[in-house]
Amino acid sequence: MEEQPHEPGRRTAARVLVVDDDPTVAEVVAGYLDRAGHAVDRAGDGPAALARAAEHWPDLVVLDLMLPGMDGLEVCRRLRAQAPVPVIMLTARGDEDDRILGLEVGADDYVTKPFSPRELVLRVESVLRRARTAPGAVPPAPLRSAGLTVDPAARRATKNGVELALTLREFDLLAFFLRNPGRAHSREDLMREVWGWDFGDLSTVTVHVRRLRGKVEDDPAHPWLIQTVWGVGYRFDARATSTDGERTGIQADGDLTRTPVVGDEPPAHRRNGEA
Repeated sequence: MEEQPHEPGRRTAARVLVVDDDPTVAEVVAGYLDRAGHAVDRAGDGPAALARAAEHWPDLVVLDLMLPGMDGLEVCRRLRAQAPVPVIMLTARGDEDDRILGLEVGADDYVTKPFSPRELVLRVESVLRRARTAPGAVPPAPLRSAGLTVDPAARRATKNGVELALTLREFDLLAFFLRNPGRAHSREDLMREVWGWDFGDLSTVTVHVRRLRGKVEDDPAHPWLIQTVWGVGYRFDARATSTDGERTGIQADGDLTRTPVVGDEPPAHRRNGEA
């Protein structure tokens, strides 16, 4: 596939790799991204995408899930094995399991087909903004809580001194929780504050919280830090550990009280719904 022509002298916002086996879709997406100021590479299958990325490492990848041969999930895994790169997955409408799989392997966002090219460009620019530190901005101070350290300026997070392998959205989500401890946030709030969207599929938030728990919790099946608040959403709760190893919370009156574990599994009568 040929690289999308780019007007000389125009400022390039980012290099975007578009991977889709449908030439019409790829051409339309590349055209809109090019007009938005991005340099665009195109590939029609998985091996070609990996070869393109090796030649010119992209700032972001728009990746079709249903590619011939090597599918988008495998391409995403292989790209992420080389270096962090934001990925927006293109999926068929209604394929919820596929969308969740895409998020599970580290996609930062997904757009369902058929889609508005303008919406896709907005999603691309939203992801890119969060992947970059604004030039000239005062670097925010590192955030520390419960053995976790998040350095927004360096885009680096550690747990007890060990670096965490977080995707773009996982990093932003963890930073948001550390900035707002002890407060319950709905999935709508998180989508607005972390993703920058006023609309979208809330399962995106659910999957990212589950993946983040898998990386920051000692026991992701019984999370202590990122707790589910039933009927509301999630709360980051950096609490102390008592001498017998059980977690404790401090009530408003200052008394220590044992706090039950709140995990992913809702009460039986609510298992058909999500916080």
